[in-house]
Amino acid sequence: MAASLNPLSLRGLRAAADGSLRGKLWVAFVLQLSAISVATLLSVYGAWVVLRDVLIQNALMQEASHFWERLDRDPSAKVPDTYNMHGYLLLPGTEATVPEALHGFAAGSYHSVNLRGSDALVYVAEPDRQLHPDLQGRLFLVFEQEQVDRLALWFGFVPLTMVLAVIYITTWLTYRVSRRAVSPVIWLAAQVRNFDPKRPDLAALEPASLPVDADGDVQVLASAIHGFASRLEDFVERERNFTRDASHELRSPITVIKVAADVLLEEEGLSEFGKRSATRIKRSIRDMEALIEAFLILAREADVGLPEEDFVVGEIVDDEVDKAQDLVHGKPVEVRRQREHDFALHAPPKVLAVMLSNLLRNACLYTEQGSVTVTVGRDFLRVEDTGVGMSAEDLAKVGQQPFFRGAQSSVRGGHGVGLTIVQRLSDRFGWPFELSSQLGVGTSATIRFPNPQPL
Repeated sequence: MAASLNPLSLRGLRAAADGSLRGKLWVAFVLQLSAISVATLLSVYGAWVVLRDVLIQNALMQEASHFWERLDRDPSAKVPDTYNMHGYLLLPGTEATVPEALHGFAAGSYHSVNLRGSDALVYVAEPDRQLHPDLQGRLFLVFEQEQVDRLALWFGFVPLTMVLAVIYITTWLTYRVSRRAVSPVIWLAAQVRNFDPKRPDLAALEPASLPVDADGDVQVLASAIHGFASRLEDFVERERNFTRDASHELRSPITVIKVAADVLLEEEGLSEFGKRSATRIKRSIRDMEALIEAFLILAREADVGLPEEDFVVGEIVDDEVDKAQDLVHGKPVEVRRQREHDFALHAPPKVLAVMLSNLLRNACLYTEQGSVTVTVGRDFLRVEDTGVGMSAEDLAKVGQQPFFRGAQSSVRGGHGVGLTIVQRLSDRFGWPFELSSQLGVGTSATIRFPNPQPL
């Protein structure tokens, strides 16, 4: 029986450690079995104590009273002497007839002593002077404790063993039945746990693949999960098609417009108004490219679809700062870079370029004079400007409301998507984003990188 319980215990412990339904069921049955066993043992022990210290003591007290009544009627009455009990009457001059181990016990006391190599229960009694004024002596009633233990064995522990055996067998059978009842749910949980949203195995959740003992509730649950998985597969496929088609169909016309704007700027005799318009077109196309790239990255559920590689952050900063020079054309604003340190990252470099591009575009848009500074620190990238800044109220709403536009945005343009894109990409890649601003002084945006690679 012990050999058969070991595998069960090991499986149960592993299941309990996993926090699975089977483990919780195993723990519940073990706790129930332990509680019943402890309660039964305590009950039998309590019965044994009551039998020894209450019932037998009460019986010895009644036997002593009966002896004193008999002795009062018949001075030649014999002391009690039965199979389980022996009596000793101590009178002056008869000390030798009483075992030495009994000497010194006070009247009315009850003791457990070792007498002649065996344990015994001893009750000491003297006659009641009001009922028997003429009687003398002290009575020792000795009850063999072995008889008490034998009674406890046959009427306590033997029934206990049988009851516990029945409880154990019943619990084991109930556990097997319960485990069989929940096994389809456990199987279904295992299928869901191993479910890959990118490549869902819908055949595993079809009704024909369910266990033979699956009941109606499990079939309904499996059918619902199967339907959800089917819809999820459709959504994933739709996302892939959208990002692929949008990447191609949107970039193609943008490229045409950008080339046309470059050709237009090289046209001789183009008026100043035409040149300004063509420059605005190029700037808008650059913004549109950055937005499309950001939206395509965010549209993908998990995989951004861009290769991860080791790249130097300072090189990305140099490229984006050079591109941002056109954003401040005609304004007394200097876009500069500052390298306190430099480090590398293992990630898609395009993601950092999109984040930095949005921060620079925002900074340049809201700065009319002064500077926009990009600082590369030991483990951070910071964009600081001397622009209009934001109030504390607007700054709090930037992180709470998507596409929020402050009071200055409505005057200077913008769509309210730049900081939202940066925040979402920050959450996606685990790069904490911090924003601080003071109205009329400027804004500081910081991206931190938990695992930089120092150069």
